[in-house]
Amino acid sequence: MKVQHSEMEKEFVILLNRHPGILYKVCSLYCQEPEDRKDLFQEIVLQLWKAFPAFKNESAITTWMYRIALNTAISNFRKRTQKPQPIAFSTSELQIPDLKDDHFEEERTQLYTAIGQLSPVEKAVITLYLDDRSYDEMATILGISKSNVGVKLNRIKLKLEKLIKATTH
Repeated sequence: MKVQHSEMEKEFVILLNRHPGILYKVCSLYCQEPEDRKDLFQEIVLQLWKAFPAFKNESAITTWMYRIALNTAISNFRKRTQKPQPIAFSTSELQIPDLKDDHFEEERTQLYTAIGQLSPVEKAVITLYLDDRSYDEMATILGISKSNVGVKLNRIKLKLEKLIKATTH
């Protein structure tokens, strides 16, 4: 039994090392303060570890990781009673390549400021969309229908457009 557990630990560590961006993205979207991000990161890793023995390869490992990470982040967010504050993202936190176009940088800042004003579920949907996940995969991760993903995404896009227009006018 100990040998199996040791092998499982090795597989788990390899999994985390292959896909750290998923955890960092989710933590950055749901926590503004570095200490809160660290706490959420640890909680997500714990939840992934608890669920790891039950993973049956019925979906992509990244789909499974996103689902657990987002559910953990949303649960964690709901536990806190404070209102969500806009989140300022830095290029290093999101691992976005340094781009010299100031106009692009301004638009990106406006987008991420607007995303920071969304609800936890809306953030999850737009994060998956920006990460080029298919509607099928998004539906699986979020536990909703594919058509509901489309409806939510359209509403979020309209909301983001309004939020961005409100800050530029």
